[in-house]
Amino acid sequence: MNVGPHDVGPPAVVHGLEEVVEGPSVVTIGNFDGVHRGHRVLLRRAVDAASDQQVRSVAVTFDPHPAAVLRPGTEPLAIQPLEARIDQMLGVGVDLVLVLAFTTGLSSLGPDVFLEKVLVERLQATKVIVGANFRFGHKAAGDVITLTDAGERYGFATEAVTLIELDGAPISSSEVRRRIGEEGDLAWANRALGRPFNLAGEVVRGDQRGRTIGFPTANVDIPAGRLLPANGVYAGVATVGDRRYGAVTNVGTRPTFDGDGIIVEVHLLDHEADLYGQYLDVTFLYRLRGERRFDGLEALRAQIAADAAEARDLVASEL
Repeated sequence: MNVGPHDVGPPAVVHGLEEVVEGPSVVTIGNFDGVHRGHRVLLRRAVDAASDQQVRSVAVTFDPHPAAVLRPGTEPLAIQPLEARIDQMLGVGVDLVLVLAFTTGLSSLGPDVFLEKVLVERLQATKVIVGANFRFGHKAAGDVITLTDAGERYGFATEAVTLIELDGAPISSSEVRRRIGEEGDLAWANRALGRPFNLAGEVVRGDQRGRTIGFPTANVDIPAGRLLPANGVYAGVATVGDRRYGAVTNVGTRPTFDGDGIIVEVHLLDHEADLYGQYLDVTFLYRLRGERRFDGLEALRAQIAADAAEARDLVASEL
């Protein structure tokens, strides 16, 4: 089958190899968590190469993260949910996203078997584009050299792309997680992602302490396994439906109230509404300060007012 970029139909996603229509493809493979600027280099090269060859571009990703199956409990926190990852990969322009369920069965496949079943038999790869540190197959035995050698046997080209850097640090999912989760460094992370980091979830009922001090907050129920920014206070934008508001978001334990669990609570600037049960999406644009304990409610109220004033100035251009 020989298809052109305008003949493959609208962007699509399939879950499982058996759902893939066989056909020649330029393929890129990775976990792609965050779909950061480095990932976008791979995806765009796949799109461009497929266009040149008049075949489809395919991004292969995995769910769950391999570590969740191989070393349960050690898997990294997700920068974004799978649905957002897929949307952003398709947004770059790939024709097809193939999501492979990462299971013990898949993990037991040797590199050669994985190549034959996925790249050769089903996707009929004409070119495979991966990061220079790409590993695959049982016990990660396969690498770029393995892939290149296989390409010579099966007739596909291999391109290995070196990690790009930002301010001297490699752009990788692990570095993005570290910057956000350990340092709250949104300035670097948002540039590496190419967009603001965001969290979304349903607004649930809290203890309503914010309302009693004049700053009502919406407690957002973030799904388990998601990356949270380091404890602290952030300025950003909250979206409810088609409405956007400036927001101050606190991530942490609320030490002034002797809290014992991390929560995400959002104060909408210059707006008060009953948001219980609604879906709230919060982008994190600036870190205002770290979380700390205050000597009484008046001190806390004064600091929140100062945070709100600073956030209002910082996000005014985003609304």
